[in-house]
Amino acid sequence: MGANRLRTALTMLGIIIGILSVTLLLALGDSMQRFVGKQLESLGTNMLFISPGGDRAQAQRMRRDAAPALTMADAEALDKLPSLSGAAPVLRGGVKLAVGSETSSFDVYGVTPSMFRVRGWKLDQGSIFSDADMRSAARMVIIGQKVADQFFYKQDPLGKYIRMENVSFQVIGVLHGEGRQVDGPDLSKLVIVPITAARAHLVRLPFAENVHYVIAQGKPDGNLDDAIADINETLRDRHHIKLDDPDDYTIDNLASFAETANKISTGIALLLGLIGAVSLVVGGIGIMNIMLVSVTERTREIGIRMAIGAKPRDVLLQFLTEAVVICLAGGVIGVALATLAAMGVTATGKFEVFIDAKTVIEACGFASVVGIFFGFYPARRASRMLPVDCLRYE
Repeated sequence: MGANRLRTALTMLGIIIGILSVTLLLALGDSMQRFVGKQLESLGTNMLFISPGGDRAQAQRMRRDAAPALTMADAEALDKLPSLSGAAPVLRGGVKLAVGSETSSFDVYGVTPSMFRVRGWKLDQGSIFSDADMRSAARMVIIGQKVADQFFYKQDPLGKYIRMENVSFQVIGVLHGEGRQVDGPDLSKLVIVPITAARAHLVRLPFAENVHYVIAQGKPDGNLDDAIADINETLRDRHHIKLDDPDDYTIDNLASFAETANKISTGIALLLGLIGAVSLVVGGIGIMNIMLVSVTERTREIGIRMAIGAKPRDVLLQFLTEAVVICLAGGVIGVALATLAAMGVTATGKFEVFIDAKTVIEACGFASVVGIFFGFYPARRASRMLPVDCLRYE
């Protein structure tokens, strides 16, 4: 190896690229799973989204002049169910926000105070609106951090006013955090007002009590299927749906979304690992070729060793050790390069890539297996040579 440094380095290069690929792709897959889990966690646990309209219910009930709808009263009834931690109605609409000469379009969400408990929303500044604010349809607004930065850059937004559809709303709070919401934009871009104020000034529906959808949360230690059964019983009774008629609403279970997302992310992580493994196998084939050449070049050396007493297993061990050393050295360099690459990706701030001890151990284990697997055949071939044939070789 020392006498043929260039050849050793080129042989090692295939393993370095392979280990770099395996380590980085495994880390990317693991980081992606963590990212998906974090995003789903930010949406809340045991979440149920209840919207008007079912598979066939809408057309069927429209013919009876009874369009599917959810109301504030439905949400209040669901909020009292013992199997739920809470339920909150939502009115949603697009509005134009303006502060001075600055204007921009956003979605506004009309909600009740219970929404903050159900969704686990926290505030960086200010406070949420109260039940009294709800009853008086107070023109108050809570905004996300990016909205605050856009309209009140380097200013305290609390107490300031935002015009929405030419109606002034006073800022009373700024939401904490960011992250895409399953029913809307980024948390930092939310614009939230009391649902009564939204109905009075911003969002128009055919009937005053109608809402766009209801968000419910099951008990942390409860059975979500029981909660869904309670919701079905309550809404079918309130909507006077006959036994054989389909539901005029739809319940979407966020837990099923989370399970699907986890399966997809796990599959992608596995695929990335397999892609990295292919590049490692290619490097292993390169080692096998170089070791076969090395055996041929060192035929007389093998013959001399065996003639002075070396056993076949000694020759086998020598060549196998060389292959493993090349792979382990390449593995160490590959892991180091992968770590630098991961740090570079993380430094961009757009995506975090972590290389933990488990990933390093797996990569080094791969390198050792590749060295033993692809180095065994050349080593075995060298150990089976006859000394007399080796010494005659020129």
